[in-house]
Amino acid sequence: MLRALLSIAACAACVTLASAQERAYFVAYDHHMEEPGSLELSLNPVFGHPEGGNAFAAAWLEVEYGLAGWWTSELYLTGQTTRDESTLFTGWRFENRFRILDGDRPVNPVLYVEYEDGTGAAKTVQEVVGFDNQEDLAAPNAESSQRTEQEVELKLILGSDVGGWNVSENAIAVKSLHGEPWEFGYALGASRPLALAASPAPCRFCLENFRVGAELYGGLGEQGNLTLSGTSHYLAPVVSWEVGKATTLRLSPAFGLTSSSAPLLLRIGFTYEFGNVGPRIGGWR
Repeated sequence: MLRALLSIAACAACVTLASAQERAYFVAYDHHMEEPGSLELSLNPVFGHPEGGNAFAAAWLEVEYGLAGWWTSELYLTGQTTRDESTLFTGWRFENRFRILDGDRPVNPVLYVEYEDGTGAAKTVQEVVGFDNQEDLAAPNAESSQRTEQEVELKLILGSDVGGWNVSENAIAVKSLHGEPWEFGYALGASRPLALAASPAPCRFCLENFRVGAELYGGLGEQGNLTLSGTSHYLAPVVSWEVGKATTLRLSPAFGLTSSSAPLLLRIGFTYEFGNVGPRIGGWR
């Protein structure tokens, strides 16, 4: 995936770069949309070692495009490698986010709709719903890869920007197309830059280039059994660094809060954004 990412970056070297606007969170979504005509590439590894299972490294490659100021689309490709087992491609996701209301408001709602086609061997933990737990992450690849999963995921994203802080709330509902009941979860996030005023001279290590915060996410049971009992929950500090106008690095250790959760998940994110891709593609026709 890294080789593919670098190849795409080389092919797009002539594209004008836009200011990076990558969210600080890995699981929670804020209400900010991709700039129309901008293309964003993101590689997001996650490392974990569930109790009773082998250590793993999973990752998703994310391609995000701003179709309009109110509409952002993303394609995800996911894979993982587990120690002493195997390396697998675990599926793909196609997501669309729709900004419901124009302008900045005290609370800005966004509707999220996603289709996923993958296997039970996915370990990116891009959301936690239902009774997801660390036993799912510990299952051997030979067993979990045999389970196919086609799901529809809905989210209501509520986001606010107040005094430099971004506060985001996500309500999540997932429905398997194989007949299982609806599963529910949540994700909450809060973050802010270390400085609100920009430095007079450009620099990589200026405080305004760093954003810190935390996210909290977990499962809420399923249709007919809404509960916190037996569900997984994680608390994750987050830090992001806008290295340049188009490059953002992120880091987040996620700590499991219940016995159902993995003890620790370490997430790393690398994002690169290309601006004005849409107009340039139109000019090549």
